[in-house]
Amino acid sequence: MEALLSLSFDNIASKDTSKIRKGLRQIEGLLAQICLSNSKSSAAIHKRRASAITLNQTASPKKLSDLADDLAFREFFRIQDGFEWNVATRIVACLERLLGMSTSGQNDLLILSALSNLQGILLLHPPSRTIFSRELYMNLLLDLLDPFNCPAIQSSSLLVLVTALISTPRNTRTFESIDGLLTITSLFKSRDTAQQVKLKLLEFLYFYLMPETPSIGSASAPNTAMGLQRSPSKLLGAFERRNSTVSGDGGGDEPKSGTRSTEEKQRLLGRYLNNVDDLVDDLRENAPFAEMV
Repeated sequence: MEALLSLSFDNIASKDTSKIRKGLRQIEGLLAQICLSNSKSSAAIHKRRASAITLNQTASPKKLSDLADDLAFREFFRIQDGFEWNVATRIVACLERLLGMSTSGQNDLLILSALSNLQGILLLHPPSRTIFSRELYMNLLLDLLDPFNCPAIQSSSLLVLVTALISTPRNTRTFESIDGLLTITSLFKSRDTAQQVKLKLLEFLYFYLMPETPSIGSASAPNTAMGLQRSPSKLLGAFERRNSTVSGDGGGDEPKSGTRSTEEKQRLLGRYLNNVDDLVDDLRENAPFAEMV
């Protein structure tokens, strides 16, 4: 597994777009193998040639609760807790380089691939979300929402943003502190924003207004992918129970618990949007994300 990651990291660090594409596909293939394979076949991942991983089109995806017993997933989770093999930080660095390259359809496809992989790793390894408590990384996601980018990139960036904020109030406080709400609402109100993006933005606003659950790890964790040191089984239990505690930084108007209620976020969002009361009423009446609570 380390050999494959090493090769893929070298590829996505290249300025050659063909190598970047290859590296992103290698990461995608590894994530797919982890999600689709069973524990008995985990050894096969280590034996495969890194450049020849292919997706198993006939396998069905595993349930989240099953992953804790999968040997390949446990090994992948373990090495993600360290900086050297952490996929999220490498993909973020790749996105930064891609944004600095000349705009083209090919470059857009690479950004979309990188965003898809990033969302996948944030779902498979929630501790990696802690990197977005840093303004540098959160700003990258907001940069991807720039009107200059195509609607597909904006929509994919919103999905990654939601994933980065799930069960991580500290990340949400960073998002708020760097005018993330202004970015979202400005894009939502712009006449130039594509309709498909506006729908994603509306979904994000509903998600943002939900009451927050405490973080699955300590808010005092360092701003690296090594922030949360939990075993996969404990982590999955935390997903189901949502009963960990978190302490806030105490900066600005951040609540001491590190979380905000719907009412608190309603007041914040009301600075930029007029019909927030209607959104909250709709949220309470229809509960669109009830399964997530």
